[in-house]
Amino acid sequence: MISALRGTVLSVAGGTAVIDVGGVGFAVNVTTGHAFLLRTGSEATLLTSLIVREDSLSLFGFPDQESLDIFSLLVGVTGVGPKSALGVLSELSPGEVATAVAREDDSAFRKVSGIGPKTAKLIVLSLAGKIAVHAAPASTPQNGGARSVRADVERALVGLGWQERNATAAVDEVLETASPADADSVPALLRLALAVLGPAQNRGASR
Repeated sequence: MISALRGTVLSVAGGTAVIDVGGVGFAVNVTTGHAFLLRTGSEATLLTSLIVREDSLSLFGFPDQESLDIFSLLVGVTGVGPKSALGVLSELSPGEVATAVAREDDSAFRKVSGIGPKTAKLIVLSLAGKIAVHAAPASTPQNGGARSVRADVERALVGLGWQERNATAAVDEVLETASPADADSVPALLRLALAVLGPAQNRGASR
């Protein structure tokens, strides 16, 4: 059982990262937001889940234990395979998954490609009572966490080729209207910032 990998990022393409561990390259499936944070040539630590099938062995990697736990719960739901579970975590942060389940809001899962209305309802029913919704404490650790999320998103944007000042301005803009859940989620905040930067890039290219 491979439960974690630590090594050099050899490549990141789409939703697959290749991690060099002791001279062996492991192909790991990751979420869209996680892929943005992995830089070729840098060292990374991924918590992993090994999915064994008759004809394949597939690794799925996550940046933290909470994401891995949610993934494990999702693949235990009838009709949800590992690719669909990863798709959920590409669209929703662990906190957003917990909130959707607590509110019995299956619409949050229906926006994920490959998950229909019946499966979305089944996710809510199957995960009910299994995920705790943690309220963010109004204390210094929360502020430190927010700074960490912001810094990760800005680094990801710079790594994608945006100038630092533009990345900072985009994050400033989205944080003004972002929900607390989005502001505390690297994937969610990154998607919002890219939505702001994208049109600006297109307008610049058209001049």
